[in-house]
Amino acid sequence: MRKLPTVCPSCSGLLAVKRLYCNRCGTEVEGEFELPSLARLSTEEQEFLLAFLKADASLKELARILRLSYPTVRNRLDTIIGRLRRNESRTKDKK
Repeated sequence: MRKLPTVCPSCSGLLAVKRLYCNRCGTEVEGEFELPSLARLSTEEQEFLLAFLKADASLKELARILRLSYPTVRNRLDTIIGRLRRNESRTKDKK
């Protein structure tokens, strides 16, 4: 199955979900649904967070696995946390 695109190929805007489909029974749900916070991150950021979780949420272990310095890993995580917080505040502003 293909990965869910999150960015518009035309204008680089954030995509929303318009229709959901059940492969099992064929039910379809239409509407306008926003992507979950984690899905709005880039593929690279999602993979970084997955690796972080697989490393038992240890920055030291993740730095060893990725062969990066601890400060580099910490900065990447801080950047992702910042993006998640900005996305959350935008979502709250829309409500």
